[in-house]
Amino acid sequence: MTMDDSEMDSDMSMDGNDNPTVGGAPMMADMNIIENAVNSPIHTTLVAAVQAAGLVETLQGEGPFTVFAPTDEAFAALPDGTVDTLLMEENLGQLQKVLTAHVVPGTWTTQALMDAADSDGFVQLEAVSGDALTAQVFDSGSIYMFDESGNVYEVSTADVMQSNGVIQVVDGVLLPN
Repeated sequence: MTMDDSEMDSDMSMDGNDNPTVGGAPMMADMNIIENAVNSPIHTTLVAAVQAAGLVETLQGEGPFTVFAPTDEAFAALPDGTVDTLLMEENLGQLQKVLTAHVVPGTWTTQALMDAADSDGFVQLEAVSGDALTAQVFDSGSIYMFDESGNVYEVSTADVMQSNGVIQVVDGVLLPN
């Protein structure tokens, strides 16, 4: 028995193979945020920080969550010593605050952001940390994220679907005020 193209597309959707790759690694929609982040070669710093902050169990939870996931390059662009300082045990609270400033309750896909946007394409979001984030979405599907510190970063890979939400890969570290 052979499958026609429509049956194959349906099976690919079910096993997550139509998700975008991240850093060349496949991301599976039936895996949770942590499982996929661990498989991403460009999120090793984020994974280490989430582990150090004790947030693994939370991000493996039911959700749904949207994680604006900074890449290793994004962390490397911070001032020298910032990541090492955040990873120190005495800075656990600050690390948790920075990381939870990247997590928003709900599944904020490009389409969901477009649907919620005002006439200029802006959507106000509240991160789990309590910090304000602003997304600007364009008809082209491009998304830019604004943090409370006035930084603006582009979502480089959008709509990486997870079993408990969505990952939006962002090219900068969103900083709380």
